[in-house]
Amino acid sequence: MTETPNAASVALIRDGKVLLIKRAYAPYQHLWTLPGGRIEPDETIEQCATREIREEVGLTVRNLKPVMVQLLGKDETFQLAVFASTDFSGSFFASDEISDHKWVAPGALVAFRTTSRLDDVLAKAFAVIGQS
Repeated sequence: MTETPNAASVALIRDGKVLLIKRAYAPYQHLWTLPGGRIEPDETIEQCATREIREEVGLTVRNLKPVMVQLLGKDETFQLAVFASTDFSGSFFASDEISDHKWVAPGALVAFRTTSRLDDVLAKAFAVIGQS
C-alpha cells in the first residue's frame, strides 16, 4: 500500500474480549468500533495510536502489534492503521467522544451496529496476538 495512514485504532484485548466504543460524534456517530482517531502533525502512526487510546479511554497501551491498514470513508478518506495489544494499564474513563463502551467477545459482534468490516478486522487482530 502506498498511502500513509492518517488515522489509527487499537484492538485492546483481554480475556478473549475486545474493548468496543460507541462513537458519540461523526464520523461514525452511533456505531460501535475500536478506539482511535486521526494523526496529528509530526506524529508517527504508533504515537497517534498510543495518544488516542490515552485521550479516549484513559489507558496506557504498549507493545502495539500492526494488524492492517483499512481504507474507510468516501473516496477512502481515512487510511486507518489498526493495531492490537494485550499490554495496557491505567484506569478506564470514557471521553466525551464516547457514548458507551463494552468488552465484547468477537462472536457477539452480530448484536452490534459496527463500522465497516469490524468482524474481519477483529479476526485479524486476534490472530496477530495469537488468540482465535
